[in-house]
Amino acid sequence: MMAKKKQDSSVKKETVENTDQPVWIYSLLTDFDISLFVTGKHFRLYEKMGAHLLTLHKTNGTYFAVWAPNAQDVYVAGNFNEWGKTHRLYKRLDSSGIWEGFIPALGKGEVYKYFITGFDGVAYEKGDPFATRWEHPPQTASVIWDTDYSWKDKSWIKKREKINADSEPMSVYELHLGSWQRDPSEPDRILTYKEIANSLVPYVVEMGFTHVELMPIMEYPYFPSWGYQITGYFAASSRHGTPQELMYLVEQLHASGIGVILDWVPSHFPGDAHGLYHFDGTHLYEHADMRKGFHPDWKSYIFNYDRPEVRSFLVSNAMYWVDQFHADGLRVDAVASMLYFDFSRTPEQSGTNEYGGSENLGAIQFLQDMNESIAVNFKGVQTIAEESSTYPGVTRPVAEGGLGFGMKWMMGWMNDTLKYFKTDPIDRKFNHHQLTFSITYAFTEKFMLPFSHDEVVHGKSSMIYKMPGDEWRKHANLRLLYAYMFTQPGTKLLFMGNEIAQNGEWNFTKSLDWDLLQYPSHLGMQTFVKALNHLYRSEPGLHDFNFSPEGFEWISADDVNHSIYIYTRKGHKAEDTLIVILNMTPVYRENYRIGLPFKANWKEIFSSDAEEFFGSGKLNKDVFKPEQIPGNHREYSIEVNLPPLGAIILKQSK
Repeated sequence: MMAKKKQDSSVKKETVENTDQPVWIYSLLTDFDISLFVTGKHFRLYEKMGAHLLTLHKTNGTYFAVWAPNAQDVYVAGNFNEWGKTHRLYKRLDSSGIWEGFIPALGKGEVYKYFITGFDGVAYEKGDPFATRWEHPPQTASVIWDTDYSWKDKSWIKKREKINADSEPMSVYELHLGSWQRDPSEPDRILTYKEIANSLVPYVVEMGFTHVELMPIMEYPYFPSWGYQITGYFAASSRHGTPQELMYLVEQLHASGIGVILDWVPSHFPGDAHGLYHFDGTHLYEHADMRKGFHPDWKSYIFNYDRPEVRSFLVSNAMYWVDQFHADGLRVDAVASMLYFDFSRTPEQSGTNEYGGSENLGAIQFLQDMNESIAVNFKGVQTIAEESSTYPGVTRPVAEGGLGFGMKWMMGWMNDTLKYFKTDPIDRKFNHHQLTFSITYAFTEKFMLPFSHDEVVHGKSSMIYKMPGDEWRKHANLRLLYAYMFTQPGTKLLFMGNEIAQNGEWNFTKSLDWDLLQYPSHLGMQTFVKALNHLYRSEPGLHDFNFSPEGFEWISADDVNHSIYIYTRKGHKAEDTLIVILNMTPVYRENYRIGLPFKANWKEIFSSDAEEFFGSGKLNKDVFKPEQIPGNHREYSIEVNLPPLGAIILKQSK
């Protein structure tokens, strides 16, 4: 285990030199480590790089290793030496560019930085790229720490491969730890990992979500960046506590049957003076060509994926969060921006690859290496791409030429769906096939259907206020939207607050408006999402074929004038078949005839119009018996009553 305080019995006396100096000559890195590192194939660098607590020859201290190939000098400085240049590291006598050494009597909790004289002769004060803990922002020093923890989730890890299988339900609750909930008596204070665990775990269990996705919890200096501008890639943010306290949160979620997905940002990093930018006086982690190395959208720097050492750093980072923090998945941010040099750029602003194309070949190699490494070493861990382009094979295995992700966010579906639901119901007949189009490509990748934080910020309005009409119609429309989402092929993701119909846009500086639950409409929405989650998990027809066309069939996709959609969701068994009917107008339609997939009795098992959901209560309570009357080009049919702006689900009645 990394950074564990120990007596290294394999160390021979002659491997520790200059013991009368402030820094002893010593290395954790073997020649094989170096060979893997410089070829981009060392995927557990966190076991050797950074700061590691050791006991050498009965002397406690800390071993340091930092990559700075173009530096003239590297010192370790902190309170222990009054931030002076007295503890110089030694540069390895090989091609690695790594500086290292052991400092006696330097223990856990000490703050430190690397004082680097760069290639340009300029003095830099840098945090440790591999630090497992940093000071609480706005302080910027690294902290000597470890990742020791007595995990108690062995049974969860053992069954994870089955839980995360393609045929299992996955309903993800995305949240920002700093604003999901706060103590009403201290509204300006963000909660610790342990405090969050006490309230989050029972809430997620009650709501029926299968997983949580934590927006980036790696250390970041600027709170308004939401965690997407990372400086400490190997450190859990000190805003919420220690690494061990984050491990406790993960463990408590696992103990309650909840998987944990971490939002991960290997696409760009900020230019803060203590971070990765210009690390040794050169463009070390980022491209020197700013057409490739700087992102105009985020005003941040892009990793140089062509550099093998950078790929080793990033793949090791992905492995670290799965290995040391028992993450069950990584959601990889902004993949399209990594794949293409011309992402969000004009041709004049864009670089090209060695063949003159726009594809970032180094990034493709990195993503393939990352996905393969996780798949081989951690069975059942999912990687999920936020990828908005038409790049082929995002979820195809690497061996078949794909990128190797487990899932991809279905951004086209999300945009088309929101555009349709924003339309006044009277005009929906003119946009009918906005909702049918996605099925034409729904099985080209393994898709997750997301309504994420990005859809409720920056003037886009909250989910409830995207919906047209008065309060009742807004809530009915939103329930209908969620019913459509949960009955479509693919896994699901909802951002926090969406489940209670949060009125305002997401505000990262304060808690969600939990007091809205005193109102029947908002309580009804929460109750509805809870019911949807339990339906999705309990009905095989809604998840047996998450990513396969065998699980979906249209009964009616062309009733444009009534804005009605009818389709089946199928499981492995015929008795698991469900009929889903969506009425996209506020008109109550009685005796609406629908064709049946096969002859059987049917009953309504779910309606978005139930009174407990703040609906009008127009339910179908009788069992439907098949009539040999053609409907929707099928031999047998039934007549049902369709609630206004409502979704109903039918299942066979025995």
